[in-house]
Amino acid sequence: MGKYREDAKKLLELVGGKENIKSVTHCVTRMRFVLNDESKADIKAIEELKPVKGSFTQAGQYQVIIGNEVDLFYNDFTEVSGVEGVSKEQAKSDAKSNQTALQRVMSTLAEIFAPIIPAIIVGGLILGFRNILEGVKMFDAAGTFNLRGGTQTITQMSTFWNGVNHFLWLPGEAIFHFLPVGITWSVTRKMGTTQILGIVLGITLVSPQLLNAYDVAKTAAADIQKWDFGFAQVNMIGYQAQVIPAMLAGFTLAYLERFFKKIIPDVVQMIFVPFFALLISIIVAHTILGPIGWKIGSAISSVVYSGLTSTFNWLFAAVFGFLYSPLVITGLHHMTNAIDLELIAKYGTTLLWPMVMLSNIAQGSAVAATVYLKKKNTNHKEVAVPSWISAWLGVTEPAMFGVNIKLRYPFLAAMIGSSLAAVFVVVTNTGANAIGVGGIPGFLSFNFDKWPIVWIAMAIAIFVPIILTVVFAKRQKNEIA
Repeated sequence: MGKYREDAKKLLELVGGKENIKSVTHCVTRMRFVLNDESKADIKAIEELKPVKGSFTQAGQYQVIIGNEVDLFYNDFTEVSGVEGVSKEQAKSDAKSNQTALQRVMSTLAEIFAPIIPAIIVGGLILGFRNILEGVKMFDAAGTFNLRGGTQTITQMSTFWNGVNHFLWLPGEAIFHFLPVGITWSVTRKMGTTQILGIVLGITLVSPQLLNAYDVAKTAAADIQKWDFGFAQVNMIGYQAQVIPAMLAGFTLAYLERFFKKIIPDVVQMIFVPFFALLISIIVAHTILGPIGWKIGSAISSVVYSGLTSTFNWLFAAVFGFLYSPLVITGLHHMTNAIDLELIAKYGTTLLWPMVMLSNIAQGSAVAATVYLKKKNTNHKEVAVPSWISAWLGVTEPAMFGVNIKLRYPFLAAMIGSSLAAVFVVVTNTGANAIGVGGIPGFLSFNFDKWPIVWIAMAIAIFVPIILTVVFAKRQKNEIA
């Protein structure tokens, strides 16, 4: 008899029975249901089951948080229910029937960025470490360590660290300058088309033969090399670090491949489908989509940058900092990745990502306060402590869905703390050089001279939610237990 057999039976009944389950799968900590009618699920009763740490609906899936033993629970559930599990991709496909058009767009965007986020985080950490090596003057003229009165960096003092600094540029460049390769690959992966074609297409966008995107602004139009076709000339411009041109090119390739598979006979598909799909995509990317995507990306980044540097930047920051956590619930927060990367590519820094980082910290801080308030509640601590740590390391879903949203007042406290911290970081113009770990380690993504300001902003994101959560809890009868 399975460890969770009885609880699995109860969950089956509470989600509306076998006939209400369209598909079910699981991830690292959660059961993921696609239900035919979500109104039939008794959410309150489900969350009272002992193994359940919380539940929420996102991207058309009803997700039940079980924890590290979700695989055992899943096995017992499929056994007692007779429902055969499906792959995560199939579950996502089934979930689309429960999504609005906007949710489907955001879900697609999330699935494109999710596979490349680990590389972006690594890149952010590498750039942060290089900031310390080449930007922090920690030695005086005599070679003595002197953080306050230093005149030389460690790269100027040490051949070894100078070599390390130069070497680390290799992965940093691969991740950020060649980002379009990762994006076009991820698009083809998401669309179920040929991934190697996506990689090749991405390489053509960042080829060394092309003028580097970072040099376009300082190069006169007459000096830009061109492909001359007689009847037309095309600028030989690369799209290093550009997000939107790469996404447009990737989707074009995917849809062209699907189109040609429908019209080309099976016996010659292997030859002509990749040939026509890739060649046309490359041509369209460099003549139409690249320039258009560049202008779209520049326009979006300019609007956001203007808002963050205007007289009313404090208002922009206050609203964004307050509403970012609710955006996570809807899935709309995934659009910020693309905007951040556009801002960094155009301006060298982003003020958007620091607010995201602070929002994550604030959610973890609110959970920390509930751990103190409910210190005698063992069941609560089992959920809250890992969620608190996870949020401070940049992953907020367990904290939000497992604790803060359920209790309501910690979620509001975190939103207020996030808003105040966001105002502080924007008003002081504390931009990040890269997207890094979206929690406390995120200070590494800032120049060394910005660290004191970042730590003050983090302190606001830590202490304001803690204080407000305690204050709000005192007004909530039966909440402190």
